[in-house]
Order: sequence, then C-alpha cells, then structure tokens
Amino acid sequence: MSEAVDLHAIRAAAERIRPEVRRTPLISAAPVLHPLPGAFDLGLKLECLQVGGSFKTRGAFNKLGLLGAVERSRGLITASGGNHGVAVAYAAARAGVPAVVYLPAGAAAMKQAAIRRLGAELVMGGATWDEANAAALAAAETRGLTYVHPFGDPAVIAGQGTIALEILDALPQADTLVVAIGGGGLIGGIATAAKALKPGIRIVGVEPIGAPTLHDSVAAGRPVTLDAITTRAGTLAPRRSMPVNVEIVSRLVDRIVLVPDEAMRAAARWLWSEMGLAVELAGAAALAALATRVYVPDAGEAVVAVICGAGIDGLDNEQRETLVEGRPARIRRHRDGEAAQRDVPGEARE
Repeated sequence: MSEAVDLHAIRAAAERIRPEVRRTPLISAAPVLHPLPGAFDLGLKLECLQVGGSFKTRGAFNKLGLLGAVERSRGLITASGGNHGVAVAYAAARAGVPAVVYLPAGAAAMKQAAIRRLGAELVMGGATWDEANAAALAAAETRGLTYVHPFGDPAVIAGQGTIALEILDALPQADTLVVAIGGGGLIGGIATAAKALKPGIRIVGVEPIGAPTLHDSVAAGRPVTLDAITTRAGTLAPRRSMPVNVEIVSRLVDRIVLVPDEAMRAAARWLWSEMGLAVELAGAAALAALATRVYVPDAGEAVVAVICGAGIDGLDNEQRETLVEGRPARIRRHRDGEAAQRDVPGEARE
C-alpha cells in the first residue's frame, strides 16, 4: 500500500486541496521569557491554526477530492478521536454531502460541538477509538456509506504530507522535524515528503507513554494491539495502527520517543503563556519531547515542531478563563514585587 504514498502523490494532494486549506505559519519560538533547554533553533509549524483546528483537514479534503460522484453521493462516515471527525464534517459540509462521525465516549466536548455545528450526524460509541471505529465500519456496511479512515488511507496520508512541503519551502535548512504520532498518518506523510526532498533530514516521532502504539509496533515489526490506553490525549490514542502506517514509520522515521501527559500539559501551558497559542495535549506533544529532553538536539540544530491541533485540554483553569472569557491574565507577584515564574515545560506540576 505504501507505494501509493510518494512525493508525486503528495504534490498532487497539495494542488488538489489548495483552495480548501491554509498554508499555516512557520514561526520562530523566540524570543520568550522562559526558553526551552538547549542551544538549538526552534520553529513551530502552526497546524493548530489550520481550517477546522488541526492538520486533519488536509487529509480529509484530499480523500474527498479523489472520490467519485457515486461515492460522494452515498455520504461519508468515519471514526475519530476528535480532529479527523471535525475535518470530515467540515469537508463534507463544503462539498454539500452528508457525513456521519463516530467518536469514543471520552472525546473532547469541543470536538463534539464542532461536529454537530458542521451538520454531521454524531454517534458516540465505545470507550476507545478502536471500538468507535468498529461501530463505524459496521454502519458503513449496513447504510451503504463511504468510509474514510483517519490514518490508514494513502490519500489521507498524502494530504498530511503536504505539511512537509510547506516546511521545507519556508525553511530548507531544517535539520529535524518533531511530529506527534497517533495512528501514524501525519508522521507517515511528513516523513515521506521530507525524506524525498531532503534524505538527510531527521524525523522524530512523539507518542504518549500511555499509548505507545507505533513505538511498540515498530519494535515488533508489525501492528500490535495495546492492552490498554491510559493517556488523556485522546487524539493520540488508537490501540492499534494499520500495516501501511507501520511500514512507512519503520522505514522513514529515525526515532520514536515517549512523553507523559504531565509534560504535554506543561508544554501546552507554555505555548499559551509564551506564544498565545491554545493547543490540545496532542498539539503540545512535539514541544514536550524537546522540553523534557527525551530528544536532545545538537547545538545549532534547526528543529521544527509540528503543533498539530488546537484545544484547551492542556490549559490550567486560569488560562482557560483568560481564553474563554477574555479576561487579562493575572500575574502573581512575590513580596519583593517580582513576577513569579510561570510553568516551564518539563517541570510540570499537577
């Protein structure tokens, strides 16, 4: 299957989806009050500012653009941890076709609301994405709907790979790309494009400790099913990936590192307080790997972290109030009048 995911397919996807997606900013992570540890240059690819709030819109529109009229007319169905469901609902609304989205019980309320607002039929099913996906596949069969896989479809993978084209166009000197991993569609697409354009570039994947799906699958040389999911980062939490994803990641990703939820929360808080970015736990995973030094760049290394999804599940209560209610952030002060230091990623406190 991976032969269908190549640079040609990714470039074609970029042209196909251009009218429907944003070329998201790639910004420097400096200057900041509390820098991350290390002496490397860090850029942030802001897919949290993508249409629909995440990179998933790219893959959804590329898949939709490759469907025939009959497949479209049947309507779309998918299962998602949240972001892919929003993306499919958005793409379907733009195309004027019906969509059904299955989410697991723990999916973020903001994602549920977005899917409903976009006019898709929302079905809550199962405790995990895998259970929701089984229900979606059964419904696709009985209702005659066109199923869209969130990460195991070459068209979806190619759509996500368009991010790498934009990164290397904006920053051709990039040495390393750090990318969160859920099912492997995002990193698979990025790695395929980046390695084709710049074979020496390093690709580092980041998974939660509580959902090491691709980490364990690559180690085993085949897709494995995790016994349990313990992370709160629901968009990074399938119990099992697909053969196409395991094959691409095994071949092209240089390293997979694991981070705890607490580190993702601290990184999300840093992104809000230092960069003004509201991201979900998954969106902060790449930064968490750098902050906790589970990946340590060389001095002077040009690193790009993909900030893959918007949300507020990583923010503390005060930050959420500031974001939702528009109140100015309150800065606690010591008795001597100096501002108290805010949380720095890697020094998470719960």
